[in-house]
Amino acid sequence: MKSRVSVLIISLFILAGCAELTNILQTTSAVKELTEGDIISGLKEALTVGASNAAERLLRENGYYGDLAVKIPLPDEARVIVDNIGKIPGGEKLIEDVILSINRAAEDAAREVAPVFAGSVTQMTITDGYNILHGADNAATDYLRRTTWNELYSLYRPKISASTNKEIVAGISAQESWTTLTDKWNTIAGSLAGRLAGFKPVTTDLDDFLTGKALDGMFLKLEGEELKIRKEVSARVTPILQKVFGTLDNK
Repeated sequence: MKSRVSVLIISLFILAGCAELTNILQTTSAVKELTEGDIISGLKEALTVGASNAAERLLRENGYYGDLAVKIPLPDEARVIVDNIGKIPGGEKLIEDVILSINRAAEDAAREVAPVFAGSVTQMTITDGYNILHGADNAATDYLRRTTWNELYSLYRPKISASTNKEIVAGISAQESWTTLTDKWNTIAGSLAGRLAGFKPVTTDLDDFLTGKALDGMFLKLEGEELKIRKEVSARVTPILQKVFGTLDNK
């Protein structure tokens, strides 16, 4: 009886080992079937699809404004402006109109990001492809962030700036209010009394802050699209995506 049990146990181990070996061989075989051209094509496709989907979500009306994950706020230092204007009749609406205008500008800018991403994708090297494929779940997003940030910044900032320079109340724009506020505060902070009190000057550039927030939102959405392609078979909408990212499924 003991002999039969021992044989059964050994058989199960052998079968389990065979199954594991089969998986390893299948995975190895799939990887070997991938050429350098496949990897580059697959990664370019993933970046193109992911960037297109991310931009498509954000360029719609309320793409930024209606999504709390990416909605662009005013800087924390603007709290004094918000609190004071909010005390006058219609003040809260004025502030929200500024925020709406800023987010609408970001939605408008999102319509023009596709060529920027496309230009970066065409420059991808074989090394880039391998590092992205076998990197972290946001490796492709990080690649695009590194290679497109400056160009996207130049695209977004003028649109954001146009919004902050629009008049909001009594002929004053958000940018002018911000400058007045920070200038007065910095005068106090730089005085002897202010230094003794430990006050810090405010150096936030409003348009720079808002542009950075807009780009952070774009890359946040892109990261979500990349994760889908890596983890969800249904998100691999082309044969090359299925072939390249299918090699990661057993890892």
